[in-house]
Amino acid sequence: MILTTTADVPGYEIGEILGVVSGNTVRTKNLGKDIMAGLKSLVGGELEEYTTMLTDARAEAYNRMVNAARDLGADAVVNIRFTTSQTMSTAAELLAYGTAVRLVPKK
Repeated sequence: MILTTTADVPGYEIGEILGVVSGNTVRTKNLGKDIMAGLKSLVGGELEEYTTMLTDARAEAYNRMVNAARDLGADAVVNIRFTTSQTMSTAAELLAYGTAVRLVPKK
């Protein structure tokens, strides 16, 4: 499957638009990560615990989007975007979305 943030794929035309596909996950902080982040905030620097948590969440949302595209019979997802929103003071949603399409080679 071709996955891209661009609207088109070099060498191909969009033969059919199957629709918007998305994948999301909501993650919450936990006490252990909050304690480590609090200590780190005293000296400054990257909050690695949160970076890892959000990286894992982004990958999960991305994979769910890809699976949704496969379920539609897509061979590509174009215009992929990511967004994050706070759902409560200790939780965030990560959303990956794009347009599932079927491609045909250019002639």
